[in-house]
Amino acid sequence: MLDNPDELVMDSQTLALLQGHTGSLNNYLTLGHANILQRFPFVQRVACALYDAERDELRTFLDSSRQEGDDLQGYRFELSKSRSLSRLRETGEYRVVDSIQDAIEPRNEHSRWLLEQGYLSSFTVPMFAGGSFMGVLFMDADLEHAFPPDVRSELLMFANMISASVATQVAAVRSLLATTRMARDLAGLRDFETGRHLDRIAALSRLIAEHLRESRGLDDEFINTVAIFAPLHDIGKVGVPDRVLLKEEGLSEEEFAIMQSHVNKGVTILEGLLPPSATTPHRSAEMMHNIVAYHHEFLDGSGYPAGITAEDIPLEARIVAVADIFDALTHQRPYKHPWSPESAQEELERMVDGGKLDPDCVGALYARRERVEELLRQFRDGE
Repeated sequence: MLDNPDELVMDSQTLALLQGHTGSLNNYLTLGHANILQRFPFVQRVACALYDAERDELRTFLDSSRQEGDDLQGYRFELSKSRSLSRLRETGEYRVVDSIQDAIEPRNEHSRWLLEQGYLSSFTVPMFAGGSFMGVLFMDADLEHAFPPDVRSELLMFANMISASVATQVAAVRSLLATTRMARDLAGLRDFETGRHLDRIAALSRLIAEHLRESRGLDDEFINTVAIFAPLHDIGKVGVPDRVLLKEEGLSEEEFAIMQSHVNKGVTILEGLLPPSATTPHRSAEMMHNIVAYHHEFLDGSGYPAGITAEDIPLEARIVAVADIFDALTHQRPYKHPWSPESAQEELERMVDGGKLDPDCVGALYARRERVEELLRQFRDGE
């Protein structure tokens, strides 16, 4: 039974952000597998599947195979449907299959894949952190009866190292998500935005990103990360005085400068909340920063605070900018009545024509018009 001191129950958000660290972790797994092959050349594959407690799913996360092209990518399996794997979670004991061909039937994708690859025996170790089930480590061999007690003893030490490395990265992701929740709680202390607005921004940003998946080559990690961090876009407004933030008339030049300062204030807040740790997932933290720092920039350089132009504005910030402007136009604000979605569309198109907004991001909203209207109804203010 593998154990680490911190409790790390994983959910879908954690796993989505953890995908950003597969590169370094997979390199570590590949290096470890190379060392194993020197001692035990029959161990042809080592793979790690992590457990999503929210959905009761095991998901393929890391994979190192001696033969190229035989990795099982993106596989998901409902844990409760496997009696043997469920037992690993319950008991913390490892599993040895001396003859895969005799013991396993092609009942699911993973079983069929194992049989097709020609693996003959396997050693499966559950991974735990702080008593919480984290996933399983699979080791497959091209020999039958390849895992006697002395081999298992050495491989368990390797399994412990992999488990500790994964747990460290999971802890970093959980810390990042805790920062997100803390920042949203900070925003909730002020009455400048409702929870419904934050929910809409997340949903609209996800919708835009999903629509751009193929044309911009976006992966699930990017799409999920945008949706998770989009609600933090205006966190710096906690530092703007009510006399400016809630003013119903137009702002003076001085007041507008104070309002604009919320962007840099937001960046400062995030820097204070993020742990000073080298293990913080780089891509996720960078995307969080970009959303907060650049969501008021325009492609023609007329935005604020940096006045940067198209090529320097990250896509995640462009996405959130469009979602934020659309939501602001279609909902009540101290200084305006809500616009109809049709009027908002016309305004966004004018901004595209003026070179301010990304045309693909604006087009995504209206290519998915019915879904947008569903989201507006689902996250209606006051409900």
